Amino acid sequence: MPDFQNELYPHLKKYFGFDSFRDQQEEIVTSVLNKKDCLVIMPTGGGKSICFQLPSLLLKGTTLVISPLIALMKDQVDGLKANGIPAAFFNSSQSAEEQHKILESTHQGELKLLYVAPESLQGLSPILKEEFISCVAVDEAHCISSWGHDFRPSYQQLGFLKSTLPLTPIIALTATADKATREDIMAQLKIPRAKQFLASFDRKNIALEVRPAHDRVSQILQFIKQRPNESGIIYCLSRKSTETLVAKFLDNGIKAAAYHAGLDFESRNKVQEDFIFDKTQIVCATIAFGMGIDKSNVRWVIHYNMPKNIEGYYQEIGRSGRDGLPAQALLFHSYGDVIQLQRFASGATNEEVQLAKLDRMKQFSEASTCRRKILLSYFGEFLGEDCGNCDVCKNPPQFFDGTIIAQKILSTIARLKELEATGIVIDVLRGAQNAAVLDKNYQEIKTYGIGKDISWNDWQHYAIQLINQGFCEIAFHKNNVLQLTPYSKDVLFGKTRVLLSKPLKKEERVALEKEQKTKKVAKNSLFERLRLLRFQISLEENIPAYLVFNDATLKEMEAERPTSEEELMQINGVGQRKLEVYGEEFIQEIRAFQAEKKAKKKKKSHTYQDTYELYKEGKSIEEIAQLRKLKPTTIFSHLAKLYSDGKDVAIYEFVDKETIGKVAQAKKELKDPEALKPYYEYFEEKLEYSTIRLALSVIEKERIL
Repeated sequence: MPDFQNELYPHLKKYFGFDSFRDQQEEIVTSVLNKKDCLVIMPTGGGKSICFQLPSLLLKGTTLVISPLIALMKDQVDGLKANGIPAAFFNSSQSAEEQHKILESTHQGELKLLYVAPESLQGLSPILKEEFISCVAVDEAHCISSWGHDFRPSYQQLGFLKSTLPLTPIIALTATADKATREDIMAQLKIPRAKQFLASFDRKNIALEVRPAHDRVSQILQFIKQRPNESGIIYCLSRKSTETLVAKFLDNGIKAAAYHAGLDFESRNKVQEDFIFDKTQIVCATIAFGMGIDKSNVRWVIHYNMPKNIEGYYQEIGRSGRDGLPAQALLFHSYGDVIQLQRFASGATNEEVQLAKLDRMKQFSEASTCRRKILLSYFGEFLGEDCGNCDVCKNPPQFFDGTIIAQKILSTIARLKELEATGIVIDVLRGAQNAAVLDKNYQEIKTYGIGKDISWNDWQHYAIQLINQGFCEIAFHKNNVLQLTPYSKDVLFGKTRVLLSKPLKKEERVALEKEQKTKKVAKNSLFERLRLLRFQISLEENIPAYLVFNDATLKEMEAERPTSEEELMQINGVGQRKLEVYGEEFIQEIRAFQAEKKAKKKKKSHTYQDTYELYKEGKSIEEIAQLRKLKPTTIFSHLAKLYSDGKDVAIYEFVDKETIGKVAQAKKELKDPEALKPYYEYFEEKLEYSTIRLALSVIEKERIL
């Protein structure tokens, strides 16, 4: 058997642009090269593809890749070709002539990778021989198992591959599979002795957040507006929801499209391609969308509805941040979704399993402890410390004695004779005068209006907590009415103390959003300029932008600023072919940016100097402003900067010591002391911006605090 070890790293750099392997990649690649069967469980974005794509370059023959969806294959093949790797796909959308040409290329050993859907395998029978096929990779392998979250019967025919190609290694890969699913995959593929590789499920770069589902559309619009130009996916349970959301987005000038099973193949394919090519910013989709898409610059995933299990949730959020840069996963949770998902599971052959998994998903959504710990523990992985990158860690719930609030809710449920759902209970507490309340004379109930001082949404927040703690329950089989439990009596009679968490107020939510949001990209930053260059190249070559270079590679270029081929080759994601094809354009753009920045800096230093010279001539602020055709406030900012830089400026002519002291005190108290507006608001708009800026320059220089 040939020794491939010396060729691994040169091939890794040349074709994929990486200097080193991640996690277990090298061991997996070596196992495949040694003709060993493997089962690889690796999170989305963890680098599964390299585990079979790199060996394909070193093994004689073609690696056959089983992929679940025809629409995804072109994306995969385009990515390989962009890296200089000969690849093709084989499916029913091709003509007989095209298919014959692919078979001939495989026969001649010209292809390194060939993608095929399970349904099209029969058409490959002439080449399903060990002299032509070097390896079989089964992607999205969880689809083979009825225990998995995305079972596809067409995958169950794949067991014949091991019988047909007994000496050919089979590598099965998926992002999510529990123990039962893993065992089922190996049994059905007839690879019982396959070595299992379980990578960490911890995607540290994805910030996790769960919110109550009220006013979802407004929350989502606000979320998107804070993230201009970022690609994202929104998952919904129904086709109607996807279309309703898209209509809202289009009304707000946001490029979006719906993707669901009700669309024909051509329409779905166009939505997918426009998203991959960055022509559409957002896709609102049912769960089928996104599987196998290698689009690395998806920055966020929103679940408009709660997923039916943690595996599906984990796989879907994993479609964001594949490049390792910060990403957001936002989930909206409602009991209506729970009820709908319970109905979906009802009558299924594995109903008990589906309901148990739904219950775990519900527990995750309602958690008041680190969400990542819960997520990882589901897959058998222990996280010692809280993650610090979920909403619970960033804003731990504040608990208080909520016994009286609990008694008000439970008493109202009892007085309504346990016949009404949460909404009516809250309406009664708040003294609502709608038909649903007045027609049944609920205004006569003793607890009517006793909760006017608490908002509707806050009452809902408290009611959900009481349900979670078991003090009341939803009777799903009785139109979702709220009922008491055996534990309710102890609360009503003061024997049990109830702790509730305070709801997150709007201003706190905005602050949390600000903290979680990565810094917005400046319009003329080097990253933005490289991103636009990448987009132009992608249009010219008709390939997705991220196949030129992904966001992480552009970010590294921005940080390192390579201006020669040798320096550019040191950047992760820049391989030999991409250096040859795109290198010069990116180097020229970086050089141009550097030159412009240098010129701008020189010009800026001149403008300060011009102000300083006029000031030293004894000109007043108004005279300098008039001569320089600038505003007086700008001249004051120049003087503040000149003073900070050590120039001879009589600063106390423009700001007195008492004012400096007040600004210094404000700096201690303000949450954001770097910006000027908080100071302006702190002084109730009575202190001019120019005075604040001058005072801060003194504080900074003389370290007054």
